[in-house]
Formats: sequence, structure tokens, C-alpha cells
Amino acid sequence: MATRQPFTSSDTADEAVRATCDDASTCKRFATSKGYWKDPYIQYFVRQSGERKAPEISRGYYARVHGVNRLLDGFLRKTKCNCQVINLGAGLDTTFWRLKEANLLPKKYFEVDFSVIVARKLHNIKTKPPLSNPIVATHSTDLLLMDGHSLDSDRYCIIGADLRDLPALEEKLKKCHLDTKLPTLFVSECVLVYMTLEQSSSLVKWVADTFDTAMFINYEQVNMADRFGQIMIENLQRRQCNLAGVEVCRSLESQKDRFLLAGWEKADALDMMTVYNILPQDDVGRIEQLEFLDERELLQQLLQHYCICWATKDKLSLGLLDVTF
Repeated sequence: MATRQPFTSSDTADEAVRATCDDASTCKRFATSKGYWKDPYIQYFVRQSGERKAPEISRGYYARVHGVNRLLDGFLRKTKCNCQVINLGAGLDTTFWRLKEANLLPKKYFEVDFSVIVARKLHNIKTKPPLSNPIVATHSTDLLLMDGHSLDSDRYCIIGADLRDLPALEEKLKKCHLDTKLPTLFVSECVLVYMTLEQSSSLVKWVADTFDTAMFINYEQVNMADRFGQIMIENLQRRQCNLAGVEVCRSLESQKDRFLLAGWEKADALDMMTVYNILPQDDVGRIEQLEFLDERELLQQLLQHYCICWATKDKLSLGLLDVTF
């Protein structure tokens, strides 16, 4: 009888990281059900939970979603959509469908995540026509190349891969017709922080070395050396979730340095409280009416411990260095 290999500590850590996909998706589903923003596709991936989320969590996700989208859409407009987007650790993200609906699809949209998460996403796509029909509509034939762990169509590709194994990642992307000459945007949200500094630095250096014209949007923790940051780390550790790359999350400067030291031309970073205050304030005012917030100070503390860092290199002089809020 075959013996089952015991779980290692790295298996447990990876499982805990995969669980963050469900956390994020459930929070987004709750926020959209309350009207913070519209996402007609998330319902096909996540059932509505009866569990309420605190208003500061929903406001935080509002800032995250709108902040990342603002930079992503800015990149697409600068490149006139003659580009690629690669979402690293995409989870159950619905950006492909949003861009298709807004007529902002890049030449090809790639997603990468653990194979087990990709398998779940593909199952939902296969069984739910509102998800599969837009993919078929952008494909040149009726036949989609899809198996249990990948999908490859003309405009949308989903790959199961480990971001810590760069040779395997590159091989899988190239099999799906990645074009390293095209302007390419990489997006990662709370992904690099679960990799060691060496691993995340290798990843962002590989991107800088491989693509002449590129942008990288990274959303994750910041200011983690203070007491509030330590409490966040302890809460995650209780769930077996180790922030292996937390040393980069000391400050906005350390976030930028990871990219600048890896060969990127320019890097900027803002904490999410700043982003929240930059977003169109008429809409911010609208969402602040949705639910009563007991402690504004807690929202401020939370948002000051997350940031968006974006790095650019622009050999084609498309104006990418000017993409900002």
C-alpha cells in the first residue's frame, strides 16, 4: 500500500496562503452586495455569505480595487491596449470580464496561481455560461484549450504555476504565446509578501530583464515594524500564515527599493489612506453612507498599513512613467 507523504511546514504555509484567496473573495462579494462597487461576475465564483464584514474592511477593499484598477486602466490607455497583462496570484479575480465589458481588453490577459485554485476557477468557468461566453466571444474558434489546470484562448490564459519556480513559470507563459516584446503589466496583490525577499526580488528582476517596456503594480502591507503591524503579523501567524517577505514591508521606501535595485527605471508608492483620499471624493462620500463606521481611527490605521507600489520601465517611450493617480 502506498504511503502518503507527510505534510511539511512549507505545505502548511502554502495551504494557509491559498486560504487567503477565499478570504479576499468573500470580502469582495460582501462589499459588492452592499453596493461599494459593481461586480456582476463575482457571484459566479463566491456564494453570498451570511457573515457580515466590518465597514472598515469593505472600505479597505474599495480603496484596493479602485486603486489597482486606476493604475491598470491608465496603463491600458497609454498602450492603447496593444499590450499584455499578467495577474500573479490572481485567485478568483474578475478583471478579465470587467475589461471585456469596458472594451479595454489587452491583446492577451494572463492569470497565474496555485494549480488547486486554478482548477476551482476553471470549474466555475466551464459550468457557468456568463463566465465562459465572453471568453468564447473573444476566441477565433469554438474550441477552447482547457484542461484541469490551464486555459488558453486568444485573449485569456489561466496557468497553474508556482511563482517561486521562475524557469517553469516562463516556460508555461511562453507555451501560451507570451510576447516579451509587447508592453506588459504585472499585477500582484498580497502575493510577494508570502515569498522570501530573495524569491520576490528574483521575480521582479526577471520581469525587468525580460521586458523592455513594462509596469508592475504591487499591493501589500507596509509600515509593519510598528505595534499595529506586529499585531497584524501575529494574527496571521495564528492562522499558520507566515509573511516570509515582511522585511520589505518596513516602509514605502523599502517597497520602492525592491524594484529600483532590480533594474526598474522608476518606482512610486502610496499608503492606502493616501489613495483613499485621492480617489474621487463624490464616490467616496457615497460609499461612506452605506454603513455606519464606529471608529474612523481604526480605518486610518488599517489603510496606513497597506500600500500600492508601482514600478515602470519605458523603452518605447509610451508615457508609462507618467501613469499615476
